[in-house]
Amino acid sequence: MREFHHIGLPTDTSQPGEVYVEDTKVWVTDPRKHPYKVEYLRFEKDSPVKGPVRDLPHIGFRVDDMAEALRGEHVLLEPFSPSPGFFVAFVLRDGAVFEFMTFEHESNLPWK
Repeated sequence: MREFHHIGLPTDTSQPGEVYVEDTKVWVTDPRKHPYKVEYLRFEKDSPVKGPVRDLPHIGFRVDDMAEALRGEHVLLEPFSPSPGFFVAFVLRDGAVFEFMTFEHESNLPWK
């Protein structure tokens, strides 16, 4: 299963309600609180995230099986856990960035 979850937009402007994800040094907003399911990402200058994930918008999908979702894809960021029970990975396909997400409960998302 791949279910649309959000669109991620990089920004240099602080956003209301953003929270800090220490591992990636990025501030993120909760797309569930945006009427069009937009997640804003504001990267610290020394964020380890580089390239297309940092520079381009992305489309986020909830997936049932991360390994299956990544099979055959050009992986930009291997799966990591920004909070307990929540895993994300980023891939590049046809020049676009996609985020795949698995989580046990939506309450485990980093903006909770």
